[in-house]
Amino acid sequence: MTTEDTRTYDVVVIGAGPVGENVADRTVAAGLSTVIVESELVGGECSYWACEPSKALLRPALLRAEASRVPGLDPAVAGPLDTAAVLAHRDRMSAHWSDEDQVEWLKSAGIELLRGHGRLAGPRRVSVTTPDGSTVLLHARHAVAVCTGSRAALPDDLAGLDALRPWTSREATAAKEAPRRLVVVGAGVVATEMATAWQSLGSEVTLVAREDALLSRMEPFAGELVAEQLQKAGVDLRYGTTIRHVERTDGPDSEIRILLSDGTELSDGTELLTDALLFATGRAPRTDDIGLDTVGLASGEWLTTDDTLTVTAVRDDWLYAVGDVNRRALFTHQGKYQARIAGAVIAARAQGTPLDTGRWGAHVAAADTAAVPHVVVTDPEVAAVGLTTVEAERTGRRVDVVDYELGNLAGAHQYVPGYRGTARVLIDPERRVVVGATFVGPGVAELLHSATVAITTEAPIDRLWHAVPPFPTISEVWLRILETYRG
Repeated sequence: MTTEDTRTYDVVVIGAGPVGENVADRTVAAGLSTVIVESELVGGECSYWACEPSKALLRPALLRAEASRVPGLDPAVAGPLDTAAVLAHRDRMSAHWSDEDQVEWLKSAGIELLRGHGRLAGPRRVSVTTPDGSTVLLHARHAVAVCTGSRAALPDDLAGLDALRPWTSREATAAKEAPRRLVVVGAGVVATEMATAWQSLGSEVTLVAREDALLSRMEPFAGELVAEQLQKAGVDLRYGTTIRHVERTDGPDSEIRILLSDGTELSDGTELLTDALLFATGRAPRTDDIGLDTVGLASGEWLTTDDTLTVTAVRDDWLYAVGDVNRRALFTHQGKYQARIAGAVIAARAQGTPLDTGRWGAHVAAADTAAVPHVVVTDPEVAAVGLTTVEAERTGRRVDVVDYELGNLAGAHQYVPGYRGTARVLIDPERRVVVGATFVGPGVAELLHSATVAITTEAPIDRLWHAVPPFPTISEVWLRILETYRG
């Protein structure tokens, strides 16, 4: 037998990942009573199965790769990584999959937590099924924010896939030991990062890509340099290839047989045997069981919003979709940025304050379209923000393309002798401002924020001459880019 009670708050947030936490933090700070609903761990995907554990796995791999190129260190780092130590570090960075500290933070911020599965139950209503089977009906005076994120998408055209228990990004970052053999399906960020991580921990990795290149949404040289290093590390790259059939060779824990196809008939060499199979083939919204039908929306779909993060298909500006679930920019840092905007919008509307929706106003998520920074933690690192040349061509934007080889910088060779890497900056020739930047090479992630600042402040090229980079550092690439552009 279940019981039901009803509670009223100013704001109800569904999902207690970093996005939901930030929405709630902003609304509470504005004086609005807020409850956050979570069915799993407070802290969400990023804390336990994505950003934190993946970077904990990757940092030793990248550090060893860089140290192996430094005179005086290379013999000392020639041996294999201590896999057990790396996995123990990963466990610490994931808080051993305990959300105790995150729950304490919610309490300290004045945010009420309700554990259970939340579903919309009509306008400004959320029904929560709690772990003990009871139901709590929440009423929101002002807003409901859906912050349920996304999940790994598995192919739906492979028979019996579920029975094989394939890895998704969650299993790839939480595995308790390195598989002897690992097949990674995909060519994007998760695929390249996890291939890098598990190869460094001793797995024999094969990467199967439908595409003809890695990281195809980025500048072409990014995927080329990453592919080159993966192959040097021992990763077997199979381009233009799909999986035709998968099966266990014997029992539930036996090896997996994979039949590949390159679009022609099967031939010798198209069968793989592996101990683990990771699909890194995209993301899907976690909206299939959150009651969207009760407010006229389709279950399982991405939620479309305007730049204030308000769901456009629902009347009266009370429903918000923040983070991955709106498909604007599937990055934790971008979701947290959206959360700050959404929190400010909810507070302004609750208080009857006019919204600031100018180009870079306080109530618009302008960076979602103009300046989304992202880093691929591979060897070498890839860091990009703003437009790429392909996007500029597709949208008809006129840009000047300035390339510079990072290996020409003294600071790059101080960082890693024999440094190889490339920088590309896109400049709007009419406004004379930076509109895109891509850096590939060891340590380039730390260059990215300067590019992001240049784009969002729309700093004129002539003003950037006065931002003097210290010598000898990799940041001196900015001076070389300006010199190259001036001719």
